[in-house]
Amino acid sequence: MGIDSRKPSPLGGTSRKITAWHLERWALVYVRQSTVQQMVNNQESTRMQYALRERAEALGWERERIAVIDDDLGRSGASAEGRPGFQRLVAEVGLNHVGVILGVEMSRFARSCRDWYQLLEICGLFGTLIADLDGLYDPSDYNDRLLLGLKGTMSEAELHVLKQRMYNGKLAKAQRGELGMPVPMGYAHRPSGEVVKDPDERARAIIEEVFRQFRCQGSALGVVRFFLAHELKLPVRERVGPQKGELTWHEPNRGSIGLILKNPIYAGAYVLGRRPVNRRKQIPGHARTWRPVTPVGEWGVFLQDRVPAYLSWNDYLLNQERLKANGPREKGIARNGTSLLAGLIVCGRCGHHMASIYARSYSSYRCMYEHSHHGGATCQCLTAEVVDRAVERQVLAALQPAAMEISLAVAANVEAERGREDTLWRQRVERAKFEADRARRQYDVVEPENRLVARTLERAWEETLHALREIEEAFERHQRQAPVALTEAERNRIRKVAEDLPGLWNAETTTPADRKAIVRELIDQVVVLVVGESERVQITTHWAGGYQTEMETRRPVRSLAQLTYLPSLLDRVQSLREAGATEREIAQTLNQEGWRPAKRAERFTEDMIGNLLDFRRLRRRENNPSPRWVDLGTDEWTVDGLSKAVGMPAHTLYWWIYQNQVAARLTEGPKRRWILRADEAEIKRLRELHRSRGGVDPRQDAAGNSQEKEAPF
Repeated sequence: MGIDSRKPSPLGGTSRKITAWHLERWALVYVRQSTVQQMVNNQESTRMQYALRERAEALGWERERIAVIDDDLGRSGASAEGRPGFQRLVAEVGLNHVGVILGVEMSRFARSCRDWYQLLEICGLFGTLIADLDGLYDPSDYNDRLLLGLKGTMSEAELHVLKQRMYNGKLAKAQRGELGMPVPMGYAHRPSGEVVKDPDERARAIIEEVFRQFRCQGSALGVVRFFLAHELKLPVRERVGPQKGELTWHEPNRGSIGLILKNPIYAGAYVLGRRPVNRRKQIPGHARTWRPVTPVGEWGVFLQDRVPAYLSWNDYLLNQERLKANGPREKGIARNGTSLLAGLIVCGRCGHHMASIYARSYSSYRCMYEHSHHGGATCQCLTAEVVDRAVERQVLAALQPAAMEISLAVAANVEAERGREDTLWRQRVERAKFEADRARRQYDVVEPENRLVARTLERAWEETLHALREIEEAFERHQRQAPVALTEAERNRIRKVAEDLPGLWNAETTTPADRKAIVRELIDQVVVLVVGESERVQITTHWAGGYQTEMETRRPVRSLAQLTYLPSLLDRVQSLREAGATEREIAQTLNQEGWRPAKRAERFTEDMIGNLLDFRRLRRRENNPSPRWVDLGTDEWTVDGLSKAVGMPAHTLYWWIYQNQVAARLTEGPKRRWILRADEAEIKRLRELHRSRGGVDPRQDAAGNSQEKEAPF
């Protein structure tokens, strides 16, 4: 029977809203309690909801046509997510299987207007009635729908009032510092609720070691590596399970160390609201998502000196700044790579940090900001070794006067570090002895005849004895390798090494990370500026404390034309050549006078001098019959020289020689070379010819297919 063919029911004593069409369908009783605690303590409410079956019978439904949906017991009605009972209810209504749904009140169906109005819309579309303890409603009727909408709004408002009341009570208790919260490792609760440091001495020592190593290592990952290298574990008080309240030891990782470093309770602060919930970023089906930490001034409750502290508040703030500085775009700690100033070097043109680029054989500093953000060209680029060596000399000169103080401080730090390690080892041995003694006492208490229990306790005792023996042997090896007190030979070695700072700096045992760590203690940033496209580099060093120094160095460049002293260099080469000097003699003279070539080489060679002579187009002398060079006549060029003069690729010029488009001849001898003849008019013609062809390689046709043949040279 269709929805539009409904007729009033002739049953006496029932509502005229109920028709025979409704009675042919199911009556669904929806039962829900928000929490398991309500199910245990508020059982009368649950009984009232199940009693709605009798209400459905009174309205005219047969008992066989009444079903109860109680899948949502112990589930909140704040959302339809995670409520299979409510979802099943909506699905049955949408399939036109339901004549009426019953609940003790509207808040049992939904506390959210979004879910409530969705249910009303579907019920109105399929003619399903809704009933509670107050009456029977037809969602397709305007007046009933208006009343149902008002009840749904009140249910949502009631949930808001309840939450706000609970939050205000929680906040008021927290502002007095009385709101109980779980404490992290290193702390424990007394029976009175007071927060104290963990009563276990070793647990407290481990937490103190975390902060001490963070000051030394500079990163959470560095602390993890130190703990793993020294076989140290973190103390955790179990909160649930059969071992609740007992102290267990867990392997450290970056997350656990980070939680210790970021938690303000270790600085003695009582805090609430560090990570406020952002409801717009919640994922459906999840209670909450990752929430970033807000600044200190925005915390809901912040009370200092409320719990015993492992470090001062100023040290805590310094740790947070250091953690923030370790980000990917910050100065941070020394990272892997050979570049000494990675993270410290700043572009002198745009003021942004320069990236460290690593190739196979060398590294460079490159300003990529314009290229990365605006698609522009690279601001400036230079070899890292140039700036690194210049700053390195400044650092060593600054450290030289304090060499003796450094040696004394290093000796004191080494002894202090070994003393702390010895204390931690002794605490491990003491803990292992306690575990072995406890296992022995447990074994002694059991009756010998009870072998089922005795065998288990005996095995546990043997395991603790084995663990104790391993720890004692490891402690003995550690004492032999690194005794607490330094020997006289070790002290002398430290003094000798400290006096030879350059040797220590360049030693194989000194890693790039060690050098970077030293530089970061002395220097805030280094600003570099390449003068034009030349070899000149201006370096401004900003030292810790505000002092600045300026210096200038030179970098290798791609071509001779970039050298600012090129005219003077060519004049000097020409004067030596005219005096009859050979290429070897010219190279030796230039090296002695302090001239430097354009590229990475530190000294001139014969080939470099040949390039300079070819640059000036000087004839070669008979006293230097090098097979690589030939005498050039008037308007004669080598292939490389003419290709540069025309501004075209050398391989294109070779192809034109093969096509007889340019005058050329081959030299005599075992190493034959092409010599081209081109005056000013010919050079102009070649330029126009190259431009008319669009700079396209003539070895390819219009379709891009190769036409290359084997050249006769």
